[in-house]
Amino acid sequence: MITTHVQRYGTVLVSVTGALDEAGGAALRRALDDVTSAERDLMVDLHGTVSMDADGLLQLLALHRRAESLGLRVRVVGWQPQPQQFMADIAGIRGRRAATGERYAVAGFRRLIEERAQRARDSSDFGAGWLSGV
Repeated sequence: MITTHVQRYGTVLVSVTGALDEAGGAALRRALDDVTSAERDLMVDLHGTVSMDADGLLQLLALHRRAESLGLRVRVVGWQPQPQQFMADIAGIRGRRAATGERYAVAGFRRLIEERAQRARDSSDFGAGWLSGV
């Protein structure tokens, strides 16, 4: 389930609960439909996100890119173990619970993640050995 609402002081809050996957894409695409010039920030809250796959990561990256094109500063908070580790694995960052949240804001890192997430989604054997070649 994905919920959105505009908080006071110009912050758009998007909360994701459950799985962040292809099914959540439409809700994420609509999240910024009503943004006005009064909003300055987008906060994506992943505290309730138990899992994320390549489709979900691509949706999150698309939301980030769209928010920046609207002039919003983006912050993703509440990284849970599986989504955080999945993003680290896609990025090729070794180690358990690698900290990717801070790196996520860097545009070059985001492009790298997008490319690798796309390859992961397109690869039929992602779970069976795709990471060994990263």
